[in-house]
Amino acid sequence: MILRPKVRGFVCVTAHPVGCAAYIQEQIDYVKRQGTIKDGPKKVLVIGASTGYGLASRITAAFGANAATFGVFYDRPSEEGRPATPGWYNTIAFERAAKTAGLYAKSVNGDAFSDDIKRQVIALIKAGLGPVDLVVYSVASPRRVHPKTGVVHRSVLKPVSQTYTNKTVDTDLGVVSDITIEPATEEEIADTVAVMGGEDWEMWMQALDAAGLLAPGATAVSYSYLGPEVTWPIYRNGTIGLAKNDLERAARRIDAMLKAKGYGRAFISINKALVTQASSAIPVVPLYISVLYKIMKAQGTHEGCIEQMQRLFATQMYNGSALNFDEGGRVRLDDLEMRPEVQRQITEIWPQVTTESLRSLTDIDGYRVEFLKLFGFGLAGVDYEADVEPHILF
Repeated sequence: MILRPKVRGFVCVTAHPVGCAAYIQEQIDYVKRQGTIKDGPKKVLVIGASTGYGLASRITAAFGANAATFGVFYDRPSEEGRPATPGWYNTIAFERAAKTAGLYAKSVNGDAFSDDIKRQVIALIKAGLGPVDLVVYSVASPRRVHPKTGVVHRSVLKPVSQTYTNKTVDTDLGVVSDITIEPATEEEIADTVAVMGGEDWEMWMQALDAAGLLAPGATAVSYSYLGPEVTWPIYRNGTIGLAKNDLERAARRIDAMLKAKGYGRAFISINKALVTQASSAIPVVPLYISVLYKIMKAQGTHEGCIEQMQRLFATQMYNGSALNFDEGGRVRLDDLEMRPEVQRQITEIWPQVTTESLRSLTDIDGYRVEFLKLFGFGLAGVDYEADVEPHILF
């Protein structure tokens, strides 16, 4: 069948297997061009491994440091006549490339929040890989069934304490409008923290420790975002920000546990605002990203997920480098985004953005290109008029 992008709201409901494979290869090629990351990780577990920063971490570890990798992800498989979600195709393409390069690569598709998947993963790692020296936690989900209580928690993207109004953009139609979001209830706040906070990361680390699967010097990292003042009401000071605060709490507890048991360290990396499946769902943020991309591309400082993760591994975590923490104990990969001159320009441009001025003042076209690439569309060298078989199995 011929596959074309079908965008509904902030998600594309189709994915192209050949395009996804080309996207993976594009990232692999970038990492390989940067050279080998010395003293890098040897055995890596990535929880949330099929898209975004988790996928980029896995690619960087494998093709930058020749690491063996184990990935956990939750994607809809392909069926006859129906494409999978992009993470399914991404993982197949990654594993094929890794195995061609002689690298160990295995994955489990399932709910990382569940005790059953934790048990499956631990059993497989114990049987085939052995203790890991890096755990990357990069789970993005709107829903969590708590493994102990059975309660279903659903996250919301809302402000806290007061109503919030600001500009947003329909990235498909190119329409700029005001959006007003009512504040979250206490229950919604608690649910969002339960889904997007740090409890599950702690559970993973405790389970790995109990199974004897943390190697000497083992490091654990998770990813977060702070952002500029224009997004604070919906992000940093909103429900998602409170969840990220809980993620930082978990990082401190995991770090203390690792150090007390003679392992390594745990920390949060604050990353740049980028087009991902998660960020596209947050009101206001896609418009901010479109303005940001315009400025950073003009300055030559723009980075995508793979550039960010390669920089984290090569200049902070390994390669003879040392982690450079801010006053909150976080590594800051958003340093180029948060430069005063970048944020000053955003502040100047923001009030001027309208539907009519969108294309001239922002990089909305670049945003759309990056968004569709997440689903395997718009990749150079792919014949999108050719018939393709969407049903692909591991």
